[in-house]
Amino acid sequence: MKKFSFLFVSFLLAPLSLLSQDTIVEKVVERPERPAFESSYIIDNPTDVTFIKNTLEVHMAHRFGVVNSGTNDLIGIWAPANIRIALSYAPHERLTLGFGTSKFNRLQDFNWKVALLRQTRSGSIPVNVTYYGNFVIDARGKENFLVEQHRYSYFNQLIVSRRFDSKLSLQGAVSVSHYNLVPQRMRNDVIAMSLGGRYKISSQTAILVDYTQPFIHHLDGAELDMDPEAGISVGVEFRTSSHAFQLFLSSYQGIVPQQNIMFNQNNFFEGDFLIGFNITRLYNF
Repeated sequence: MKKFSFLFVSFLLAPLSLLSQDTIVEKVVERPERPAFESSYIIDNPTDVTFIKNTLEVHMAHRFGVVNSGTNDLIGIWAPANIRIALSYAPHERLTLGFGTSKFNRLQDFNWKVALLRQTRSGSIPVNVTYYGNFVIDARGKENFLVEQHRYSYFNQLIVSRRFDSKLSLQGAVSVSHYNLVPQRMRNDVIAMSLGGRYKISSQTAILVDYTQPFIHHLDGAELDMDPEAGISVGVEFRTSSHAFQLFLSSYQGIVPQQNIMFNQNNFFEGDFLIGFNITRLYNF
């Protein structure tokens, strides 16, 4: 009788056990995929990376002078260099807020990043979709501007990325850069398309490639001498659990995105590239 009762109870509870197992498996399958990139920047462009809640990122970016400058400056190392130091904080795992200060033009940038969609391990959501934006103030002397509003510029970017496997990640992005003050006959807004990739060659080392193409259209249809060149960067990234170090060659000497997209005059294939590096450090509270 006792054996019969035990079997009867086990028979009744079996569906609940199976349902519980199915629920657990479903939750595991639908977990977000790891970020496509391991650093918040792929050389010159923001990535899909946001941080766990209460994470502080310290970011330092350095760009030496152009290698092919024609002067005795030791491949740009002795030339004037651009530097940006920034802090970013994550009040939520899908939101990052930051502030940075740059040497060239004394740019002060307030920036934010929002994870709109996250790639899932099951593939039900195949890509990450991330929004990045900033508001920048040119802090040079007032003699450089007729009105206060001429100091301001803005940048908005939509990033689509995918982690294909443990080694390869790719991203594409479309952006709009806006300056309140631009040279005569130049538009205040420029649309650009960016493509970037990361390929791991070891557990802590990866090859990086980054390309940005601005699309310029003038009212009179004529090209201008100050029309920007495309941005091309290639480099290597070394990563630990809390550090990322990127060493690269780039045609961009500006560090704030809209400054590069609107005003870059360096042509990578004509030798107008420079040595640069990015360093990030994460602190969790």
